[in-house]
Amino acid sequence: MPDTGYVSDDGQERPQDIEALEPRGQLASRILAMPSDTNPKGDIFGGWIMSLMDMAGKMSATTVANGRVVTVAVDRIVFRQPVNVGDVVCCYTDLLRTGRTSITLSIEVWAMRQGQGTRVKVTDAVFTFVAIDDTGRPRPIADVVEMPPSEEAERLARSG
Repeated sequence: MPDTGYVSDDGQERPQDIEALEPRGQLASRILAMPSDTNPKGDIFGGWIMSLMDMAGKMSATTVANGRVVTVAVDRIVFRQPVNVGDVVCCYTDLLRTGRTSITLSIEVWAMRQGQGTRVKVTDAVFTFVAIDDTGRPRPIADVVEMPPSEEAERLARSG
């Protein structure tokens, strides 16, 4: 099987994984993994990746909410492949749905090994943010700035 750059949960490439050759959504952040982002064994911390996802999601959710947001939930985070020092790490966000006060985004992390070559999907999750007012209380999302959902986001929303 050709290298799809995507490995399923059991570590094996699957034919259905071929559709995951490209990131879903819009590029929200890009950063270089540095030695300071590692543990004593030299591995990039999963918490560092989660932090990048949270920051990328916050930037996108702030645009949608037209104001301040806070993270209220992270669902289904999957660390699919390791990130190495020197990899360029890119976070992509895709709007799944909006509620009265909430915004739910699919967030994918892709890495370019040593900053070159094919992108590899390394992590994905669903983040939920809530729009808040100046006192920190939830506020309705007014004048929503739409990020057009991708076909995959629409399929996920329909499947519940």
